[in-house]
Amino acid sequence: MSEAARSLLQRWGASFRKGTDFDSWGQLVEAIDEYQILARHLQKEAQSQHNNSEFTEDQKKTIAKIATCLELRSAALQSTQSQEEFKLEDLKKLEPILKNILTYNKEFPFDVQPVPLRKILAPGEEENLEFEEDDEESGAGAGSPDSFPARVPGTLLPRLPSEPGMTLLTIKIEKIGLKDAGQCIDPYITVSVKDVNGVDLTPVQDTPVASRKEDTYVHFNVDIEIQKHVEKLTKGAAIFFEFKHYKPKKRFTSTKCFAFIEMDEIKPGTIVIELYKKPTDFKRKKLQLLTKKPLYLHLHQTLHKE
Repeated sequence: MSEAARSLLQRWGASFRKGTDFDSWGQLVEAIDEYQILARHLQKEAQSQHNNSEFTEDQKKTIAKIATCLELRSAALQSTQSQEEFKLEDLKKLEPILKNILTYNKEFPFDVQPVPLRKILAPGEEENLEFEEDDEESGAGAGSPDSFPARVPGTLLPRLPSEPGMTLLTIKIEKIGLKDAGQCIDPYITVSVKDVNGVDLTPVQDTPVASRKEDTYVHFNVDIEIQKHVEKLTKGAAIFFEFKHYKPKKRFTSTKCFAFIEMDEIKPGTIVIELYKKPTDFKRKKLQLLTKKPLYLHLHQTLHKE
């Protein structure tokens, strides 16, 4: 077994156990998030070109089927009506298969098919598996499920229709200040609206890759249309901005930092907000500033009311 394959299997195994632990503890939001992120990485590896993969074609088919099972378990946790849901005990049967993928030669225990290619996220479009040993301390807040239809990163949603007496919010992401701005590859920002428990209130949107990098700034100059009227946002909600960039050596996209605005900060005009260390803490319980330097996310808010 090559060192690269061993490293991948260790990382996948750790993520798999983390997801099933959350699942068994009843922490469903965290379990769904872990399952979906791991599934995307398994799908990507399963559909990589032969020369770029550590695995044979048969092994990649098994990896793809494990990814499908992760998606099925994730869907079961989000469904209240599923009659034939994929159970946790079923999923746990796959852990030894994933661990021993290089020697596994039996028939796959479940009749599932690999997820279609269209759902794979390309480099620069993936979620962060938090596998970087040399990055900031991880383990703070947990993410929320991507419970909306699969999205194409870089495609922002249009403004909602106006309603009498209701307010819509447009946020222009102008730029973000980072000490190593020029070194970020394919940087983009994921925008989400979460309730106080970290659950999505609107579809998640990804900006296109940044328009330019200059000195200590990455420039975006892109408008985000928040997909819910301001009056309909729940108490304690917040709008999150996760800055992501591609790491070619590790072959996945990393969340470098995040920022957020809370309900009382939704006002017309320019706003400059602080950056926090990853992992993104959607519950805002354990926040750590990214840096003591005067580097921020620069936004401009516009309110539209009939």
